[in-house]
Amino acid sequence: MSLHLDAIVLRAGARTLIDGLTQTIEPGEMWCIAGPNGAGKTTLINVLAGLAKPASGSVSLDGRALPTWRAADLARARALMPQAMHDAFSATVLDTVLLNRFPYLTGWGWENEDDRIAARAALDLLGLASFAARDVLTLSGGERQRVALAAVLCQNAPLLLLDEPLSHLDLHHQIDCLHALRDAAREHKRGVIFSCHDLNLARRFATHALLLDGKGGAHAGLVADVLTPERASAAFGYPLALIRDGEHEALVPSIHRS
Repeated sequence: MSLHLDAIVLRAGARTLIDGLTQTIEPGEMWCIAGPNGAGKTTLINVLAGLAKPASGSVSLDGRALPTWRAADLARARALMPQAMHDAFSATVLDTVLLNRFPYLTGWGWENEDDRIAARAALDLLGLASFAARDVLTLSGGERQRVALAAVLCQNAPLLLLDEPLSHLDLHHQIDCLHALRDAAREHKRGVIFSCHDLNLARRFATHALLLDGKGGAHAGLVADVLTPERASAAFGYPLALIRDGEHEALVPSIHRS
């Protein structure tokens, strides 16, 4: 499903975060939303999920404006991983992941074997198979983050929206999660949109990037064309340089302060 943004304007109080963004995100693309704190990354993801309205402009999914979607249909079309999660009660990891199968439940609302297979496959993909019987209240922040990603993948939606999915994760698990998201885009032709503070991981895994400066400006396009030293330096207000070592590239601070 294609996601289309038409002249989107986002504001926070008197500040204009995004001023007239028009962009189409196609199936199979993996987009990173980057920018300094307060630039509007979470606000934009909530707008794309249909949980908030832009100051002006519109968002459509599969050619239909988001407000016209029935809630149940939208839940099958897009999956959202929010930045913060609060577990109010005890539940196993497997049951927690199964919650994201709710859009597909019929009849009395009980999960069937297909739902359990999907949940276990998502846990296995992220190395969490042995966690299935664990109580989510006993998990570390990083473990809970991986369970949340498993739940999003288990929802099997054509569009994945993830707000800081790499937070709380060590590098090894960050890489695993990014591989899982890239496979979702490449092999299953899902659209993947995630916010991220690590520009080098974004350059390594994403196909496209949306760089916000928090002052209304936004650059969108192929990741190597957007996350450049010049544009990233301007957006983050700090000089960055691109260094190369053979085929590898990295954005690093170009000034050292004592």
